[in-house]
Amino acid sequence: MDPVTPIEQALHTARALVLADLAADEVAEADVVSLVEQSVVERRWWVEQWPDGVAYVPGLVAQDVQDALLDRHGRWPLCPVCGTGEPHALDVEPELGPDPHWVCHKAGVKVAPVGLLGSALGGKPSA
Repeated sequence: MDPVTPIEQALHTARALVLADLAADEVAEADVVSLVEQSVVERRWWVEQWPDGVAYVPGLVAQDVQDALLDRHGRWPLCPVCGTGEPHALDVEPELGPDPHWVCHKAGVKVAPVGLLGSALGGKPSA
């Protein structure tokens, strides 16, 4: 059996992290999981062309799914930090970089690392 390449490992990790966030927010239904799979396929090609971007894959998959959900279901994930005002989505930062986090720009806080959104759904920002 062939060893798992760093690219495949990054893709599997990205899939798992985004699925964990979707499940924590109770939106991991079949059509949404299909969006994750579609992003992973597209990002496989991207990272094969630019292997140095392997650390960026989790954040990119999270952004892809967020964009696809906006078209189909609305904003996701909604900010658990701001309790008043218009509901708004969190953003992934850095947009292209390692160690992606969900961030609320309105409150100016990191809410949770991608994959750990469930830990923030109680409304407590992480450091």
